[in-house]
Amino acid sequence: MNPVIDTTELAAALRSPRPPVLLDVRWSLGGPPGIDAYRDGHLPGARFCDLEHDLSAAPGADGRHPLPDPEAFTAAMRRAGVSAGVPVVAYDGGDGMGSARAWWLLRYFGHGDVRVLDGGHAAWTSEGLPTTTDEPPSRTGDFTAAPGGMPLLDADDAAALARDGVLLDVRTAVRFRGENEPVDPVAGRIPGAVNAPEGANAGPGGLLRTPDELRERFAALGVRPGASVGAYCGSGVTASHTVLVLEYAGLPGAALYAASWSGWITDPERPVATGP
Repeated sequence: MNPVIDTTELAAALRSPRPPVLLDVRWSLGGPPGIDAYRDGHLPGARFCDLEHDLSAAPGADGRHPLPDPEAFTAAMRRAGVSAGVPVVAYDGGDGMGSARAWWLLRYFGHGDVRVLDGGHAAWTSEGLPTTTDEPPSRTGDFTAAPGGMPLLDADDAAALARDGVLLDVRTAVRFRGENEPVDPVAGRIPGAVNAPEGANAGPGGLLRTPDELRERFAALGVRPGASVGAYCGSGVTASHTVLVLEYAGLPGAALYAASWSGWITDPERPVATGP
């Protein structure tokens, strides 16, 4: 299944006899809270999903945005009306980060019909499509989280993949090189990782580049069909979007190092590389 849906497809799906559950996952690092944007206006029928509380556990040894445990994620998705066998579409402000986190988690925990709105809320409103400030009626879903639906890396796996496969560091080049680290207490990267800044996946207007363009981009970084590939970022959120983009480009199966850099540096024995 194509993990991405455009505004035209979504508008048609919402008019269909079997509309998807809509998750509004607007979020930005450092705030403001996405719930404020949701209350100002959202897609009709959408329910707000809080990345910090519904899609993450408390920060710790597994980084700034650890994966939620199955019970907590089950409860959050049921509150949002998610049920087995019912399509889900997630959207955010437009950069794809929050929605991709929801997509990856739902896939990892066993939901097979999840897509992300390309361009998010910004693309929807730019086309004059309707929004509302009304919250939908409460509806409890029946989704039950079952881990294991997507490949996941721990620190040892990430180190091995950096040596023997392709480990993509999707942060900006200055963070990859260790020249500037605005978020985490240690600058640098996992030795052997390849820099693939997430921003290059989008074209003018913020929509994703075509699958052909993306395949060409990733091929230049060593990602080809059959290659062992993983991705990490600062805390696992942005890298979820890279995993989605790879699947959209016809390169499925990339693994996520969910703890990412913020988890890697919790152990001072782990090596750190800097420079070009």
